[in-house]
Amino acid sequence: MVLKMISFTLNGKQMTYQGDASKPLLWYVREDLNLTGSKFGCGMALCGACTVHMNGQPVRSCSMPMSAIDGANITTIEGLQSKTGLAVQNAWEQLDVVQCGYCQSGQIMSATALLSSNSNPTDNDINAAMQGNLCRCATYHRIRAAIHLAAKELAQEA
Repeated sequence: MVLKMISFTLNGKQMTYQGDASKPLLWYVREDLNLTGSKFGCGMALCGACTVHMNGQPVRSCSMPMSAIDGANITTIEGLQSKTGLAVQNAWEQLDVVQCGYCQSGQIMSATALLSSNSNPTDNDINAAMQGNLCRCATYHRIRAAIHLAAKELAQEA
């Protein structure tokens, strides 16, 4: 085990981690910080339930070692307070997207990253951006509709 001092920003707060550099970010935020919005799904970065933002980009925290976040800006679902993030969360509520809810924090994080870089995505853009997020309840049509609704709301505010 390699112990390392790692400094980063988490949800707007400066953090320091000293411990096993290979520990996955997901386990640090869930176990050490009790931020349980990001979920463990597969452990292999295939399902998207653990998605967080690293420097504004969606990443899978289950396979992201602590050593890789040194100097990074990390945002979990608990810290998603941007205008875009709030619009996505509002659209999710308006359209009642959630069924079981297990994958939804990862879905919201990926949708927010998409709308942060593409304010008017097509269905194909949404499909490509959301491809790595699995929903076992198959709410994909509601997810897509919520992304379009959030984009529309953001455009009206601009």
